[in-house]
Amino acid sequence: MKAILFPGQGSQLVGMGSEFYNNFSAVKKIFAEADEKLSFKISKLILEGPESELKLTQNTQPSILLVSYSIFKVLKNEFNFSMENVKFFAGHSLGEYSALLCADSLSFDDSLHLLYERGKAMQEAVPVGRGSMLAILGSDIEEINNYILEIKSKGVCEIANDNAKGQIIVSGNIEPVDELKDILKKYKKKCISLPVSAPFHCSLMNPAAIKMKDKINSAIFKKPNFEIVSNVTGVSENSPEDIKKFLVQQIYSRVRWRESIIFMNNNKINEFIEIGPGKVLTGLVKRILPNSNSFSINSIDDIKNLKNES
Repeated sequence: MKAILFPGQGSQLVGMGSEFYNNFSAVKKIFAEADEKLSFKISKLILEGPESELKLTQNTQPSILLVSYSIFKVLKNEFNFSMENVKFFAGHSLGEYSALLCADSLSFDDSLHLLYERGKAMQEAVPVGRGSMLAILGSDIEEINNYILEIKSKGVCEIANDNAKGQIIVSGNIEPVDELKDILKKYKKKCISLPVSAPFHCSLMNPAAIKMKDKINSAIFKKPNFEIVSNVTGVSENSPEDIKKFLVQQIYSRVRWRESIIFMNNNKINEFIEIGPGKVLTGLVKRILPNSNSFSINSIDDIKNLKNES
């Protein structure tokens, strides 16, 4: 059995999806529809940059969705990839919207609009320079939580992403996150400051969730054609009302990616296919489940190789 995965922020790259755009008229049409829906040339931004504009959260989020969706449509419609043995769709943070779109739970227009507004709301929730995110390598959650307890009075510092064993992201106010960095260095723990514009997936994002609640609730969600694994719960959530509720919570909640992959594996998934720019999720799956099969699809050759493997 297979699961299809969709990447999140950080996988963006100027020129992503260009091979599909140049070779398939259906992709040109999807890009043109996105330009019309968003009232600006997001296609030009994706294909030509500049990178500084693409990296703005309100642009990054719909851009990654657009490329992921385009590749999915090519895989399914142009290469006739069989969905017969696919059980779950899952996406990392904004990738959950890609999963919902590709599972026919959410329309293309609503997906683009919601992610553009989500990116803007998340960026505006915390002034630039007030927040920070830190990747911690080689430590487990319990250990990190103990370190966080030492600095709890200094401000918000929370686990934002449980990506894989030994790869945890924390998010919060810049002062306590910097203090946590000093504690980690004292204990010779490896950590890397992330070049992000806001502290995502922590309680500082509550204002963004409030802004997005009505927008998410007013969008039309249908029951998805495949089981959707929620970032918030780490298990499948398939009723439209639950999906809406957890998309609001997802903005300020921990991304339970490690738990999500383990949940799918416990439900007989032994093959994971990442669709979209980059190979981040494929790498995380290999860390979580070293014996599983995982593939990333972001070129035509990738699709041909996948079909040969199948």
